[in-house]
Amino acid sequence: MNVKVLGIDLGKTVFHLIGMDEHGKIVLKKRYSRSQLFKFLANTPACLIGMEASCGCHHVGRTLSASDTMCV
Repeated sequence: MNVKVLGIDLGKTVFHLIGMDEHGKIVLKKRYSRSQLFKFLANTPACLIGMEASCGCHHVGRTLSASDTMCV
C-alpha cells in the first residue's frame, strides 16, 4: 500500500480513513475505533494527513506528534 495522502473523518468513537496514492487514486478505505486508529497510524509510513478543524483534530494531532509517528 503506497498511501501519500490520508484523510481522516473524525468522530467520537469511530474514524473513517481514505488514503490516496501519488496519482490521486483511492487505495485505502477503512473504519477504525480510536485505539485502532493510533495503532494503524503508528505502522503507516509518513504521509500528508488531512482532518477537519475541530477539538478532536487537536487531540489526534497532539497524540501523533507525541508518538514516533511521522506527521507532515
